[in-house]
Amino acid sequence: MKPLTREQLEHCDRSAVWHAFTQMAEYEPLIIERAAGNTLYDLDGRALIDGVSSLWCNVHGHGHPRIDAAIREQLDKIAHCTSLGMSNPTTIKLAQGLVEISPAGLEHVFFAGDGAAAVEVALKIALQYWQQRPDPRPHKSKYVALGGAYHGDTIGAVSLGDIGQFHAMFRPLLFDVLRLPAPESYRLPPGVTRETAAAHYLAEMESLLAEHHDQIAAVVVEPLVQGAAGITMQPPGYLRGVRELTQCYNVLLIADEVATGFGRTGTMFACQQEDVAPDILCLGKGLTGGYLAMSATLATTEIFEAFLGPYEQSKTLYHGHTYGGNPLAAAAALATLEVFEEEQTLAHLPEKIARLEEHLVRIAKLPHVGDARHRGLMCGIELVHDRDTKAPYDWKERRGMAACRVAIEHGVFLRPLGNVIVIMPPLSISLDELDQIMLAAEAGIVAATAP
Repeated sequence: MKPLTREQLEHCDRSAVWHAFTQMAEYEPLIIERAAGNTLYDLDGRALIDGVSSLWCNVHGHGHPRIDAAIREQLDKIAHCTSLGMSNPTTIKLAQGLVEISPAGLEHVFFAGDGAAAVEVALKIALQYWQQRPDPRPHKSKYVALGGAYHGDTIGAVSLGDIGQFHAMFRPLLFDVLRLPAPESYRLPPGVTRETAAAHYLAEMESLLAEHHDQIAAVVVEPLVQGAAGITMQPPGYLRGVRELTQCYNVLLIADEVATGFGRTGTMFACQQEDVAPDILCLGKGLTGGYLAMSATLATTEIFEAFLGPYEQSKTLYHGHTYGGNPLAAAAALATLEVFEEEQTLAHLPEKIARLEEHLVRIAKLPHVGDARHRGLMCGIELVHDRDTKAPYDWKERRGMAACRVAIEHGVFLRPLGNVIVIMPPLSISLDELDQIMLAAEAGIVAATAP
């Protein structure tokens, strides 16, 4: 194929490429030609700090020499082999590495291609487990999900989801779930304070489990932070309480750490902050450092053993992906884990988190910032029409998008969630780069909320 001119690239980007979550009738091409460290470069050579980690997945920066070298080395061995009935050393090592760093008891790893697939297989594992365990509970086939949930865009994941703008259209395709209100800390129910919020939401959870536990296969949660809901923060102690309730009522806990895993909240996994070990853990995004598509679903030995038996019993997990366990992706993921250790990535986060907090204290005082919240380096700044009533802007006004367009003029790429400005840089971000991100976000907010 002949090289394309800039005009041809932009034309094809509008006409041939169908961009995710993008209104193509209004799309203006932003074409990134290369990247280095924490910076993206467009066709004009304009530098943009990657303020959202290329959709929350880049961990150690772009073009990290350790990860680049691991992929090149793997290329000289094998680029892909199926995981159906065979394996390869790199993927085996990765599985063992994930078992070693994950919450206790998660000893078996199923590889897939993306976060939604990790959730899909978790749903299937949970359902099949209750059918096949030594004392089967065939009626346990329902799932509990939270308001504002987002677990991906496949049918099972969308069934768990609760973002109307994303999911309402597909209602005829979805299965029903038992839904609880979002356990957030900003827009609280009447009479509930931040100090009493965890107890309030846990009482709702217990009431539901007490009534329906004999029908429930699993509770599915995003630990600590609900990402696409607007980077909403669960009250301290909520996750721990949910774990205790699921154990009390004999219900599985599925923790979706696709977004929160690999250091985003300040620890390797968000579950670790409340000493929670789920029955099933879903991982993706940062698993390969943001290099290649890969996800993983980890389960306990008790669950795994329910799938073992003679072939004719059909206890096999009948689920699989062509590229599940791909050696190139596994090589990138192994190198990502090694960089965490070699560069002591987590040990360097407190200083960066403290700098982020300094900026948020200032930004929170802006007249149309209702809430400036974060957990680790996952940050959401919510724009509101009225601070006192917390009345939101109409989403059709696109205030968040307007703020992010201004941020680009200040050399920072951000992507909002409605009226929430999301800031989620690579963990490798420097303090100076973090300053630039926050100042650009502030400039964008001031401009987008001006009278």
